[in-house]
Amino acid sequence: MQYPQLISERAATLQPSLTLAINARAKELSKEGRNICSLSAGEPNFDTPPFIVEAAIKALRDGITRYGPAAGDPELREAIALKQREINKTSTSIENVLVTNGGKQAIYNLFQVILNPGDEVLIPSPYWLSYPEVVRLALAKPIVLPSSSESAFTINQEALEASITNKTRLLIINSPANPTGRVMTEKELNQIAEIIRRHPQLLVMSDEIYEFLLEGDQIHHSFEAIAPDLKDRIFTVNGFAKGWAMTGWRVGYLIGNSKVIKAATALQSHSTSNVCSFAQRGAVAALKNSMDCVFNMAKIYRTRRNALTIGLNQIDGISLVPPKGAFYAFPQLPKGSPNSVEFCELALEEVGLAMIPGKVFGDDRCIRVSCAVSNEIIAEGLGRLSRFILA
Repeated sequence: MQYPQLISERAATLQPSLTLAINARAKELSKEGRNICSLSAGEPNFDTPPFIVEAAIKALRDGITRYGPAAGDPELREAIALKQREINKTSTSIENVLVTNGGKQAIYNLFQVILNPGDEVLIPSPYWLSYPEVVRLALAKPIVLPSSSESAFTINQEALEASITNKTRLLIINSPANPTGRVMTEKELNQIAEIIRRHPQLLVMSDEIYEFLLEGDQIHHSFEAIAPDLKDRIFTVNGFAKGWAMTGWRVGYLIGNSKVIKAATALQSHSTSNVCSFAQRGAVAALKNSMDCVFNMAKIYRTRRNALTIGLNQIDGISLVPPKGAFYAFPQLPKGSPNSVEFCELALEEVGLAMIPGKVFGDDRCIRVSCAVSNEIIAEGLGRLSRFILA
């Protein structure tokens, strides 16, 4: 008997996650008794600050357990808009805000409502691994703009403009960046804004999820604040996962043109409906109380980032663009090394070190290592990496 095709063409384009495969193998080896050191973490190793947890507990006790508005709790939307106005220097109002199940759903919703089949999306590499996949799910085409460690992973402005066609719909920018830890300068953002002005059909998505995790000499610039005249063509993605250590809470947000927000809200109403009601009360508490917890975590990341940078630079053959934000480094492997996937697989098997291959981020010559772990784990991981490279 011949069965119908079970998987849609859209789903068939999705690539399996190498990250999950490596993490699964690391857990398998650990269960077998191997001592595994992981520098693969993509989330803070801090607990959510207690006052945020208490706000969620209070919400539960107060019966905040029912359905809410698909666009999000109005109090949270207003708090996000206020945060954007006061901290990010934008002119955001409540109608410009959609609360989503993490930053990832904000991206998915946006792409579904602004992209048409065949549209092109410009993605500077290295990039967060989900961008191309979510583009494909919208039946659009990801166009990768390569950069390299030799150019400090800067976006080549001439190459960017040359890549724009009559099918180009969206440019993605991410600062501070995953996986490189790079922070875009005000000058660079202004140059991009000039290009956007010359191409009226082009929209921009600015992923700013790591905005507070910076080196002391760095400043985060929201793209909308750089180019307020382009406000209706700029969409900002953000959330509470990284800054407030709330990864499991799944509270993110999308900011942009109110018509697009309305369409994205309609989409969300037919998919996940509202974000968890009591989790949103935790997010309200995060925004309405002191940000000392965020700044304290950022300070600890600076210490760890410095240790990671110094340690990587001491390993023969490694080439590193020092990260200035987020909690990653993206070193280039020594000449003669195997590709990043094979390198990470071998490092896991031979020295018990888990890292993420650069291939999933668009650069097969590099690996991603994280400092969202203790100083002791960073030191142990660097020692294992050095031994593996020198072996």
